[in-house]
Amino acid sequence: MTATTDAVAAKAVPDWRGGFGRLWTAAVVSRFGDSLRTAALPLLAASLTDDPLLIASVTACGFLPWLLFGLLGGAVADRVDQRRAMWAVDLVRGALMAAFAVAVASGHATIALLLVLAFALTTLQTLFDNAATALLPALVPTEALAAANARLMTGQQFAGGLLAAPLVPALLLAGDAVPYVADAATYTLAALLIASLRTGAPERPTRPAGSTLRKEMAEGIATLRRDRPLKWLCAATTLCNIGMGALIATLVVHVTDGRPGTDGNAAYAATITAYAVGGVAGGFLARRVAERTGRIRAVALAGTAQTVCLVLMGTVPALGASIAAMAVFGFMGTVWNVNQTTLMQERAPEGMLGRIAAAFRTLAVAGAPLGALLGGAAAAGWGPHTPALVAAALFALAVASLAPLIN
Repeated sequence: MTATTDAVAAKAVPDWRGGFGRLWTAAVVSRFGDSLRTAALPLLAASLTDDPLLIASVTACGFLPWLLFGLLGGAVADRVDQRRAMWAVDLVRGALMAAFAVAVASGHATIALLLVLAFALTTLQTLFDNAATALLPALVPTEALAAANARLMTGQQFAGGLLAAPLVPALLLAGDAVPYVADAATYTLAALLIASLRTGAPERPTRPAGSTLRKEMAEGIATLRRDRPLKWLCAATTLCNIGMGALIATLVVHVTDGRPGTDGNAAYAATITAYAVGGVAGGFLARRVAERTGRIRAVALAGTAQTVCLVLMGTVPALGASIAAMAVFGFMGTVWNVNQTTLMQERAPEGMLGRIAAAFRTLAVAGAPLGALLGGAAAAGWGPHTPALVAAALFALAVASLAPLIN
């Protein structure tokens, strides 16, 4: 896509009334609850074990289902009513979180249970995320996709980082199970909002006789491989996700280790809040960056800045440096994600967006479990700041892999 076309698309905005407004609200409410859980879970894991590799395994297990079921989730998303699939998945996830909250409150939470929960939630997410990506173009016109993606991601970052993350220490004082109770409630509310959408049955091309889920999954991969921009963007995102796996899996160790007198919970909350602040700001400016540079160049610019942030985190031990770096890192992460998602939605053939999104996500996420384990091993062997440098090297390779797309 050219910079001129990007500029036209950047000026279009989605209509808040009707479907998009409800989808936005459901996404924001759900992210609020998820952020409570994801901020509390590493702290719970750290209270159950002091092994960095075992703590990182919880994150790795949360990525693994994308390798096993990601392509299947995309193929199913292209076959079914995405709206119904999404609200049904959220109801199941709400029930799982309610049961986990009971286990935490009764003192029966274990590392093994955390691994099972992470695996189950992500398995359901493979269908939900692919269905959500495919549903959005049915709710907003093509020229407004960039604005819709930016508003969705900005709202999610605001609710998840600025509202939820700072609340985690206070909620944990009220009870270890409170963040998980809240997550269960938000899943249920999001399900009701999505169920209230009136989009009608999705229109899709007629499937050929004898078409199977296996063949349809293969079609998604083949289409992604034939699309040069999406193929290279997928390769770059895969490298970044290996780095993100290494960083996120050990972030709680990075910000709490080796700083006497520092409140570990508060330091961790401040770091992820800074990431969210940056992400919100990035949502407001992601379209403007693409308007000036084009989508691929915007992604490359974001990756370059993120590499610098990771080097700073790995070489400067001060907590303030990590907080500042994570703010810029979050800003550029939203610029990357908005333009990546929009490009995929714009280029996908009719009726194949779910499968292409699934192929993209599955290949991109494939490295995250490896990255999480790599980060845990690096932290255990060479210190808590090493994973950030490992991630920096991978982000630098990701930016280099985009060179064939930049004229």
